[in-house]
Amino acid sequence: MSYAGDLTPLEAWEKLAGGDAILVDVRTEEEWAHVGIPDTKGTDNDPLFIPWVFDGGIPNPDFIMELELQGPEDKATELLFLCRSGARSAAAAAVAANLGFTAYNVLEGFEGVPGPDGARTVNGWKNRGLPTNLG
Repeated sequence: MSYAGDLTPLEAWEKLAGGDAILVDVRTEEEWAHVGIPDTKGTDNDPLFIPWVFDGGIPNPDFIMELELQGPEDKATELLFLCRSGARSAAAAAVAANLGFTAYNVLEGFEGVPGPDGARTVNGWKNRGLPTNLG
């Protein structure tokens, strides 16, 4: 692992609530629109929305440029990367760490893993009751 570490959704929220971290949602625009987004109004920092891939799984060739433009000037500011289940966000956190950012991956992601019936209702940001704006 080349990034700072993995956090549970609750640990991520606690860092955000402390005011020193920024959430970076790397899901697709379709996921933001139809599944929802984390609501960070209760923190001092607005989230960043930078897709790791576009709808259809096409990699975002501008991810690094967008992160450097939107990200904090102080690379010691903790960035908490979030995707649907924690896989894309781990890759994005690794890239961010290689750029010098202090990057964490949020385990379980926004929706979490599929349950026995295939629905994503087991864990993740929204299923743990953390603030959301549902699509």
